[in-house]
Amino acid sequence: MADKFRFSTSQVFNFAPDSYLERTSRPVYAVVFLLPFIIFYELGTILINTDVLNRSQVRVVAFVWLQNFLEYVGFGGKSIWAAPALVVVVILLAFQVASGKRWRVWFADMLPMTVECVLLAVPLIVLSLILHSSGSPGADVTVDGSWAVPHIEGPMSSCATIAGSGAGGPAVAAGQGSVMADVVTGVGAGIYEELVFRLILICALMMVLQDVLRFSRIRAVIISVLISAALFSAHHHLDLVSGRLNEHDVFDWAKFTFRTIAGAYFAVLFAIRGFGITAGTHAFYDIIATCLNAFMFGR
Repeated sequence: MADKFRFSTSQVFNFAPDSYLERTSRPVYAVVFLLPFIIFYELGTILINTDVLNRSQVRVVAFVWLQNFLEYVGFGGKSIWAAPALVVVVILLAFQVASGKRWRVWFADMLPMTVECVLLAVPLIVLSLILHSSGSPGADVTVDGSWAVPHIEGPMSSCATIAGSGAGGPAVAAGQGSVMADVVTGVGAGIYEELVFRLILICALMMVLQDVLRFSRIRAVIISVLISAALFSAHHHLDLVSGRLNEHDVFDWAKFTFRTIAGAYFAVLFAIRGFGITAGTHAFYDIIATCLNAFMFGR
């Protein structure tokens, strides 16, 4: 069990104690670093008034899964809106306790962490431009059917419209709202998709592969990364819970390939740098992609 907790708290490499890399891989750092993102997502989803968001709440599918699970175990009423955010914090603090790492946080590290996340998002921006260049097979098209020349794969988020206490509804395509709505959605994806597909899924797979199937650690890591990446990509086109296809995000190989590579990239990053940097990189990719598409490529 200890190995799985170590994997989830970035122990693939043993960084020098109290170095920047070691400090910022701690779960407690993830809590402090991501708290503004969590608040921004919650407030942004509630307050932004767009054609999409004023009909009902548009939430990241991974958030809805977590919300529905919490409803199942007994949360309800107004608490259901804040409960998923609280779960993120509680899970990270539990991993912090299990890791045995120091609790001290240097707030001066927050700015370098932000810069690191932005820089780590750049390779995905470049890859998306390459895969979605003008006329490439499977490239996205604009609403009027013309080729987007060029464009970047938008926020890597699968969304659902939810009403009332959070029951899943029809999927909503990213980009149907305002730029700010897409930024809010992208930030939520960075937190909750990484929580589900990296922190929870990879740790669960590591336990099964190592403890039950007795795979070697390296083999378990490789298989966990590949499964996580494939499911991360697939869930944008298919609701993994209901089995329904997302008609607003039709499958094509360019999208699936990019998202699978991105999922593997996030999984490796998670194994090396921990949850905070990984979720931050995902969120900043979504923010940068949304802004570039809107203000440079006219999407």
